[in-house]
Order: sequence, then structure tokens, then C-alpha cells
Amino acid sequence: QVKLTESGGDSVQAGGSLRLSCSASRSTFSNYCMGWFRQAPGKEREGIASILCVSGNPSYADPVKGRFTISRDDSKLNLQMNNLKPEDAAMNYCAADLNPNCLRAMTATPSWWGQGTEVTVFS
Repeated sequence: QVKLTESGGDSVQAGGSLRLSCSASRSTFSNYCMGWFRQAPGKEREGIASILCVSGNPSYADPVKGRFTISRDDSKLNLQMNNLKPEDAAMNYCAADLNPNCLRAMTATPSWWGQGTEVTVFS
């Protein structure tokens, strides 16, 4: 079974930055769509960023385009989050799926996800 472990969540001021990371097995990185979704109180789950591990092709949800960057770095999946806004506050989950439509898979229920890491943004 795929196991995903997130880290990097914190409380930051609006305009600040965070880097989230996700560790997974090498087989997951080799064969899966991977990405991040978030869930805030009172809001629906939304995929925010994804990457096809075979090709490295990234995709982003409109609210985070130009601010977030997804990347791979030595067996870890990273999400660089810049210019954070209060609406970015949420529990963030690393996820994996076999669907090549990767961002869509993050918004739907992914096959696997981790325990989450909380991002809080205050002004």
C-alpha cells in the first residue's frame, strides 16, 4: 500500500511563504500521479497542484497559479507556497493516484493520501 507523509505546515503572516514536502516510496514516484489537495472548514476539497512523476508535467488550480510551485527533489514531492493569503489556510494533503488526469484526481477522491499538514495564514 502507498504511504505518504507530509510535513512543513505552519502558521505564517499573509504574504509569507512555506514549503511543504511529501515523502513516498520510489515506486510511487515512478508510476503515479502525485499532488496536493486542501480542505478548509466549510469548504469542499480542492486539488491545488499536481505532477505526473514520469513526465514531470505540472498542473495548478487557478487560485494558486503564479504563487505555488510543485516539484520533485530527491524522492520528495515539494510544494513551494509564496505570497500566502488568508484563503490558503487549510489542511493540506499529499496524494497519489493512477489517473493521468492528475489535477482532476486531486480534486476527486485520490486513491491514497497522507495525514495532512496544517497551514494557517493570518494578517
